[in-house]
Amino acid sequence: MSKSLFSLTALTIFLSLWNSLLIETLKSCPLECICLSQTQVLCNTGGLHHIPLRHLPANVEHLSLTKNHFPIIKTDAFAGLRALKKLSLDGNNITKIKQFAFRGLPRLKELSIQYTPLKAIARFAFAGLQNLSTILLTHNQIATIEAYAFAGTSNVKLILLTNNPLLRIESFAFSSLTQVGHLLLPAGIRVIEPDAFYGMFTVGLLKLAYMDLEHIKAFTFRGLSHVLLLTIQESDLGVINSEAFAGLTQVETLQLFNNKIDIIEALDFNETAGIKYLKFHGNHFLQTPPSEAISLDGVYHLELVDNYFPCGCQLQYLLESPFATKSFNSTRNLLEKNYCISPIELNGHLMADVEYNAPCQEHLLQGTLESTAALRCDRTIKTIPIVIVCISIKIVHLTVKFL
Repeated sequence: MSKSLFSLTALTIFLSLWNSLLIETLKSCPLECICLSQTQVLCNTGGLHHIPLRHLPANVEHLSLTKNHFPIIKTDAFAGLRALKKLSLDGNNITKIKQFAFRGLPRLKELSIQYTPLKAIARFAFAGLQNLSTILLTHNQIATIEAYAFAGTSNVKLILLTNNPLLRIESFAFSSLTQVGHLLLPAGIRVIEPDAFYGMFTVGLLKLAYMDLEHIKAFTFRGLSHVLLLTIQESDLGVINSEAFAGLTQVETLQLFNNKIDIIEALDFNETAGIKYLKFHGNHFLQTPPSEAISLDGVYHLELVDNYFPCGCQLQYLLESPFATKSFNSTRNLLEKNYCISPIELNGHLMADVEYNAPCQEHLLQGTLESTAALRCDRTIKTIPIVIVCISIKIVHLTVKFL
């Protein structure tokens, strides 16, 4: 066979194969889409009202379905696309994602659902995704995360929920979500139910910022374990209830930065907690808990820096608590690195500069006048420091002494 004839034959075979591939691609490509190849399909602004599952190439790896009209993502909506690695549903009018919507996508690595009117993450909506590395859920209208929304999903490097009007995280919302790199939640959260993070295991960063809570409820963090960094910052935390951190275990760093804290009912980190670093920086405490309500036996290193505490009679509580007795230098660090929030004449003063004569009269008479003080300061405690009660007690004491 001559060289020219061989070349012609090879060219004919190549063109035939290319033509067959092109015909197959056209046959398996929805009219509203552009199939750049069998593995990359773009269906953007095509006016689709349903997902063209039957017409998509079975081996598609990158699928973009942005700016269409999919109000509901149904169960098993992408069944059969087992090669799919990247899926974008941005800009659709999605209002509901049904349970197990993304089941049957074992190779899916990146899922993006942004700029939609989605109001809630329903039960099991993102369940069972074993190899997903990124879930982008920003700029939606998500107000609630329901129980078991991410159950069984693992190996996620990033779950991004910022820029949503999130108000409520239900119990078990992040249950059984494991091997998570970063979970970043939006500002404005008002309710976190007990056990919201139960069963969440091995987490790099869990960030809770700019919240507006009435309470951190008992057992909010129960079942959350093996966390590199749990940060609670720039928030109004209201009342930290007793056992708020009960059941939180094996945390490299737990930090509370720049929060307003009305009352700590109790702070109990027992021997099983395993908190390596507990850091309080820049917080404003309106009331100090009784010294016996604070336990730091499960904390290895404590940092108290640039916080503001009541420096009236409640200073006694601080000096008797583990905040001052945790280590050899704890008292010195407490007084030299933190400030007074009340009484008003001491606001902003370094605690070390406050003349302290213990015990003050409130501390001696607390048991007798506790009910009266609670009645007078029930709701005003958030705005008027309890030192008013202490001053009242001092006046009564001086009057009795004078008489």
